[in-house]
Amino acid sequence: MIQVYNTMDGRKVDFVPRDTGKVSMYVCGPTVYNYIHLGNARPIVVFDTIRRYFQYAGYDVTYVQNFTDVDDKIINRAQEEGISAQAVAEKYIAAYFEDVRALNVLKADVHPRVTEHMPQIIALVERLIANGAAYAVDGDVYFAVEKFKDYGKLSGRDLEDMLAGARVKVGEQKRHPMDFALWKAAKPDEPSWDSPWGQGRPGWHIECSVMSREYLGDNFDIHGGGADLIFPHHENEIAQAEAATGCPFARYWLHNGFITVNDEKMSKSLGNFFLLREILEKFPGDVVRFYLLNTHYRSPIDFDDEKLHIAAKSLGRIRNAYKLLQELTEQPGEAEAAAGEALRQAAAVLRRDFAAAMDDDFNTALAIAAIFDFTKAVNTYARQADAAALAESLQLLEDLDGVIACVKPQAVNALAGNDEMVGRLMELLIEVRQQARQKKDWAAADYIRNALKDCGIALEDGADAVRWKYI
Repeated sequence: MIQVYNTMDGRKVDFVPRDTGKVSMYVCGPTVYNYIHLGNARPIVVFDTIRRYFQYAGYDVTYVQNFTDVDDKIINRAQEEGISAQAVAEKYIAAYFEDVRALNVLKADVHPRVTEHMPQIIALVERLIANGAAYAVDGDVYFAVEKFKDYGKLSGRDLEDMLAGARVKVGEQKRHPMDFALWKAAKPDEPSWDSPWGQGRPGWHIECSVMSREYLGDNFDIHGGGADLIFPHHENEIAQAEAATGCPFARYWLHNGFITVNDEKMSKSLGNFFLLREILEKFPGDVVRFYLLNTHYRSPIDFDDEKLHIAAKSLGRIRNAYKLLQELTEQPGEAEAAAGEALRQAAAVLRRDFAAAMDDDFNTALAIAAIFDFTKAVNTYARQADAAALAESLQLLEDLDGVIACVKPQAVNALAGNDEMVGRLMELLIEVRQQARQKKDWAAADYIRNALKDCGIALEDGADAVRWKYI
């Protein structure tokens, strides 16, 4: 039984899907006005891994992740760059896919955009007005939080306490300070759409209530995102959806922890963020993914380069074990029954411990620790194991790579996972180095060895051949 930490309950609970054998997931995507930073990348990797594990466990998963492509920040960026808001959104959506591809993130089944769902957004706002949960004022429409008695149930906040510390700004026509915008009246030179309340555009929160229900229906299984979205975004999503339909919104709410820099949350507003594409210039994408998964998704991660270097070395050990299994599967050594049985037992332990870790609220840190334990057995027994035990062990690592997505060597090198190309380049470099050695050009030979070491590749000079491996 898979257990998940449901923010709504404040504890781990058994995961019981709405529809047997199926999982419906909605994860809040980026507002596309800039390149994504490492803090943005964490929920992308986390929920991609959760999706992958559900599939590994035999579920049919429908995964939806949106793009917010109309927003104040996008409009401001359009003015800065001298292009349209639509052009800004298109630019950064394309950049998003380029960046996350390096992290081995699968595309969602649907990537809806706000601008593609205006009729549905307007219809939901009309429904809320009809239900008495919203009101229009001079082209703006606000949600009346006092009309939703459960407001604050996700974040654990009390409405009276929130109202006590809030103030209505001069010029606002909200009935209560905590009321929030569903629809905003158009301003000059901003994108806008026709509506019953005049030209305007949607507020931030309404979009996810609409798009999640559009593709997953009411009472879908999992709604995910960063912990910073619990309030007000997810709280407001719940209020809108449930006030409109009278039905429970999402069954389980999952939130990942922050990435911090010197113990402060990484964010664009604080200016302490590191763009993912800048990090990818120094580290392969799967090293970054491995680094993010080495901490439980609900725990904070404090970022620095040294931790990425450590992750690269750790991942190298797993890749070396995988590569050894590949080589021995193709050319097994002299088999010993005891070694094959020991390797099979280690594989069985890995399969059990990996599932136990992931079933316990997707504990990737423990799952990876189980893989490390298995690599020790591979290094100890693989050279004397029989062909069947080797093949079973190799297949197991490939199966688990379908979840972790950073086990296989070809997925982690700087050439975007092109293992064949890396092999050919290494053959060429080894040949050049051998020629240098034959000419007694030791300086050139040492330079090649040391340069490859700096790139995370070690050369091993054997009696009849030179082998290379990731380190």
